[in-house]
Formats: sequence, structure tokens, C-alpha cells
Amino acid sequence: KSAYERAIEKETKPEAKKGLVATLKSMEMSKVRENPLCVDTGWPIFYFIVGNECEIEGGFKELENATRRAVAKATDKGYIRATMKHPLTGYDPGNNVGENIPDFTYKFVDGKDLEVIYVAKGGGSECFGGTRHKVIAYADGVEGIKKFVVDCFVASTRAGAICPPSVLGVGIGGTANVAANLAKEAACLRTVGSSHPEKAFNDIEKDLYKALNELGIGIMGAGGDTSVLAVNVEYAYTHIAGICVATSSNCM
Repeated sequence: KSAYERAIEKETKPEAKKGLVATLKSMEMSKVRENPLCVDTGWPIFYFIVGNECEIEGGFKELENATRRAVAKATDKGYIRATMKHPLTGYDPGNNVGENIPDFTYKFVDGKDLEVIYVAKGGGSECFGGTRHKVIAYADGVEGIKKFVVDCFVASTRAGAICPPSVLGVGIGGTANVAANLAKEAACLRTVGSSHPEKAFNDIEKDLYKALNELGIGIMGAGGDTSVLAVNVEYAYTHIAGICVATSSNCM
């Protein structure tokens, strides 16, 4: 919300400012009415941060079953739109529960606590080019990484497809799926305004934030001074032969 207020304050194009103000008003109304801000509540994705000493009644299988029941209940009550269906037949169970959905990612840490994070990954920011991947030559380095990210963002924001201004996640290194997962976590879990603790990656975040906003893509691709609210980078060690780079957009 603070990022939106800053975007409104610095916006120089009247129509773009009007759009940002309208979305901010919707944000405030969604809190009052206890409804989702966006109708496209997308894929139900869960991150479980599990303390090594945490004891779960029924084990992890029951944790996942309880999560599926919660998703079905939330869908039935209208908090989540029924968007998940069979990829080939189109069968729609009507409750967002099916093969490998909801999606679960686990991270184990010290302690006894269990933290459950729900992410509603929107369809626009995922289906219409919001997630992209490439392996660049190791010799291309930082400049090759930044060029790929800028090219991805330009392509994916045509006609406002990924609903900018976006939070853009970038995954660097690992295999293709590792980079893609890191990008999604960077887009969905990092807070707006946070910075990578390592200077080299923080510099990439700042450079890309500046470059992408200078494109003038603006709200819904219609032009404006703010095209991204944040650029968040996460990384993994890579093979010396090349660097996997992935982007994942989180719509406004």
C-alpha cells in the first residue's frame, strides 16, 4: 500500500494517476469488506516453514489434507474464485483442489514453530508471459542477466497482460526449475521495499528497478512513471557452463 501511495505521489501522467488512485481505493474497500482485492485469486500455493522440532498431529499428510479442506471451504464461501481445472478435459471440480493443486513447498528451520504462508498467484501474471526462463552464457554475466530480464518484462507487459505495476521476482542460478522457483518466491514472499543482503544482488535489484520504470510502461501497460513496485532477486549456485535465469511477475 505504501508503494502505491508513493507511486501516486510521483506520477506525472493524469490517466495513470487516476488508475493508481482507483486501485488504491479498491485496496481499502477490500479490507473493509474482507474480500480479495483482485477477482483472479489464481493458483492456491502454500509455503510451509517448519521448525525441526515441530510436532504435527497426524503428520505432514494431515497438514496437506487440512490445507486442501481449507482451500475448498474458502472457495465455497467466495473468498477464492474457482479457477483450477483439468489441463486437458477442462473438468472443473469447483473447489480449486485437484492433482498437485494446491501446491506445497517446504522449508525446514530451527525451532518448534510452523508457519503457513498462502499465496494467490494470479492467472494474468503467470499465464501471459509473467514467468519466463533462459540459460545465458556464463561469460555474459550481470549484463546478460539484466538484458534478459528487461526483454522479458517488455514482452510480458504488452497490452497490460501481467497487470503492471508489478512486483518482479528474478531467480538466478541452479537448474531451470530451481531458478523458476526462486523467482516465484522472490515475487510472492519478499516484501516491497526489502533488499537482498548481498551487495552484488542488491545492485542488480536497484539497476533493474530503475531501468524497468524508465520504460514508461505504467499501470496496465497504458503508460506511466511506475511499471514495477519492486524487483526482488534470489539466487543459487550454478554450473560453470551457464546461468539459468527466470522471471516471475506478481500482478499489482
